[in-house]
Amino acid sequence: MVEGAVGNSVVVGVDGSQASVAALRWAARQARALHATVVAVHAWQRPGLAPYAPATARPTAAEQREGAARLLAATLREAFGPQDDGAVRAVVAEGAPARVLVQQAQGAVLLALGRTPRGGYDEHASGAVVRACLERATVPVVTVPGNRPSAPALTATGSPGHSVAPAPRHGARWTCTVAG
Repeated sequence: MVEGAVGNSVVVGVDGSQASVAALRWAARQARALHATVVAVHAWQRPGLAPYAPATARPTAAEQREGAARLLAATLREAFGPQDDGAVRAVVAEGAPARVLVQQAQGAVLLALGRTPRGGYDEHASGAVVRACLERATVPVVTVPGNRPSAPALTATGSPGHSVAPAPRHGARWTCTVAG
């Protein structure tokens, strides 16, 4: 069972991408403003390999968990440098990323996710994990674009470039997208 965030915390989904680094940095600034802690969460799943694949091609669960922990640690180092001041709690959990993130965010102040623009006509289009979290989360969800070195702080009243809209379906009260 995955344990949810405790008390005043900002949960951040981490997948090793530049977008998740941007989300971590944004969440750290927001957490300071809210006097909250940051919980960095990386979810991993066992890959679905063909049954005829050689047994040596299948990493063990322990190897996968260790790889996930290394990815999370490397992403935290990239976001915050080599010093570990204990301000961020790192969580590695097995399971579908959206399910793990929604569970971890229960009881949190908000859930922050990195977003890589998909291009095309809709620059705000999101991946499957972001969409699933927007639909299922019971806390506000913030998406932070990963194409900028640093995202601006979210303002409570909104301003040009920041959009706040009612959340789609299942429970999340608001979705916020930090832009330009």
